[in-house]
Amino acid sequence: MRAWLLLSLLLWLPALPAAEAPVKAVRLVSGDWPGFTNRDGSGLVWDIMRLVFEPAGVTLSYRTEPYTRGVGLVQRGEADAWLGSYADEGFDGVVYGQLTYGIDRIAALSLARQVVPELKAIGRYRLAWVRGYGYQRHLPGVTSFREVERRSGILEMLDRDRADFYIDALPDVEGVLAQSPEPQRYRVTELTGIPLYPGFADTEHGRRLAAFYDRRIAALMADGSLRQLYQRWQQPYLIDSYRESTDASQ
Repeated sequence: MRAWLLLSLLLWLPALPAAEAPVKAVRLVSGDWPGFTNRDGSGLVWDIMRLVFEPAGVTLSYRTEPYTRGVGLVQRGEADAWLGSYADEGFDGVVYGQLTYGIDRIAALSLARQVVPELKAIGRYRLAWVRGYGYQRHLPGVTSFREVERRSGILEMLDRDRADFYIDALPDVEGVLAQSPEPQRYRVTELTGIPLYPGFADTEHGRRLAAFYDRRIAALMADGSLRQLYQRWQQPYLIDSYRESTDASQ
């Protein structure tokens, strides 16, 4: 009799809305970005994700994969979210958080004798970046550009006058420059910042995770915890300097 009453009660209770259903675990994937998402699990961004999920009782697991492979893992349901996405990259089967956890500092690498570029005029020059990065959607006036498969030939490309500026995230630009025995021959110019988001699988679980992430990151911004984490890692807190993309939830 008591079993029947319990079953009746459970059937009578309304189901929790998807966004309010419990979140118990999240599987994250990221590229190996030194100081941000190191392979050993250290780094500013891994610490941000731990601060978002673990205090709320959510088990976090991570893996390091190349960026495009990470996107594929999420699309196939083998991971719940990848890190380091811009809001409008155009991938299918993905839902984004609406709040950024950080800003990608975008810089131009050139020969030192090249003119110092201004963001508003960057489209006048011969630009190059890694295939698939889509900087033409974030830099003004860009109508033509060259895409390269890997960063290993960037310095030679500049030396041979095949491009005026190589565009990339500042840590990656600095990594390219570190390959040169004569770094003084080149100049790095910071241009702008692009908000970064987790890209979640467009599933019921992924949408719950995205909503959970947004609530938690908003709380961490409000109480100053996110800013303190940036200070601990000696990184600039630029989130207040760049407007959130209105396409973040598209």
